[in-house]
Amino acid sequence: MSDYKFLTYSVESGTATITLNRPEVYNALNDEITYEFQDALKAVAKDSQVRVVVITGEGKAFCSGQDLKAASGQQKRSFMESLNKRYNPIIRAMRTLPKPIVCRLNGVAAGAGCSLALACDIIVASEEASMIEIFINIGLVPDSGSSYFLPRLTGLAKAFELCSMGTKVSATDALKFGLVNKVVPASQLDEAVKSYTDYYSIAPTKSIGIIKRMLNKSATSTLDEMLEYEAYSQEIAGTSNDYKEGVQAFLEKRKPLFKGE
Repeated sequence: MSDYKFLTYSVESGTATITLNRPEVYNALNDEITYEFQDALKAVAKDSQVRVVVITGEGKAFCSGQDLKAASGQQKRSFMESLNKRYNPIIRAMRTLPKPIVCRLNGVAAGAGCSLALACDIIVASEEASMIEIFINIGLVPDSGSSYFLPRLTGLAKAFELCSMGTKVSATDALKFGLVNKVVPASQLDEAVKSYTDYYSIAPTKSIGIIKRMLNKSATSTLDEMLEYEAYSQEIAGTSNDYKEGVQAFLEKRKPLFKGE
């Protein structure tokens, strides 16, 4: 386990777990924790033993967003500078990480905390969890990727409502709106998350990383562009060791032993 002040980082059986660890303020994001988060994501990217990542929060909340109390004590704070140095690098690192990220949504995800959850590839939510684009309540606008993720998940009309009204979304409604993948009782959250990590920790990680890039690109591409990119990507996947193992396992009528290479 790595030594961080405001988050915990551990790796076990191919799964890296990053836990926001400021439960006394519902895991609100101060300057230090955002820089630690960036460092943890760099560690994940460099560690070939890591096949899947879990992001969660300590205590009752997932993440309540920006620590307003900490921010209020700083004079002449630039929102643009804060986003470009602290938040945007996290979101970019999550979306470009060639490994699946599972959000263990254990409680409220508000503001930038909601954006962090939406930037994950899979969201498993406790029935007690909720999501809220709370920016409007203090006269701000969504940031950290929310304006990108939300309309692509819910459609423009619902995204506008959630952003402009600061509507709190229960876990059940989040599932209905397409914001999360699964909702389970709090007592079953770890088991549900493990069902995903168990799969991804032995899956063909290289191909999954390529799939992630393809889906990212598809949001702003034409059909012809994606057909060409699919052909390019398939050429890469077809040269992987996992492809060779998958074919050999099929011919030998056994389960493949993918190594993520």
